[in-house]
Amino acid sequence: MDLRIEKTKRCIINAFIELRSKKELEKIKVKELCEKAQINKSTFYAHYRDIYDLSEQLENEVVASLMEELDHPENVIENPPVFIQELFEGCLAKDSLINILFSGVRNNLLIEKIESALMKLIHKTYPQLENDIEKNIMLTYTIYGGYYAFFKNRKYGDEVVINTIGGLSAILK
Repeated sequence: MDLRIEKTKRCIINAFIELRSKKELEKIKVKELCEKAQINKSTFYAHYRDIYDLSEQLENEVVASLMEELDHPENVIENPPVFIQELFEGCLAKDSLINILFSGVRNNLLIEKIESALMKLIHKTYPQLENDIEKNIMLTYTIYGGYYAFFKNRKYGDEVVINTIGGLSAILK
């Protein structure tokens, strides 16, 4: 990629994250973002359709990064405690960015995107599971349940919560 394009996109993203950390997505205007990034509106529109497109692209990048960091995504089936550990450690590494991008009305999008990406990985590795209703329900339950249990109980300490969820997911295997 052209260095100038890369630099421009980085300025847009940095300005967006700064604004998004202070405002709801719906309240961010392209004009405001462009002023902060010191670019023209036409430059913004050369890269993104609108603020929502920018946000969605960044959200998708975070989820793709989480999936790439899973050493063995098949552990969701074969070794759920290890999988839970890897997934939530990945979330912790991106905690501040996740909290910014997935706040407000976009709060539930993170788990939806994670579940969708994980199901694609699982079905790629285990194509026979694609039509296994019981296993798919169990996987959705484990993914959503683990996610909500993690974020609702972090006050007890991340390590304790991760280990507890991992132990519970082993029982569901």
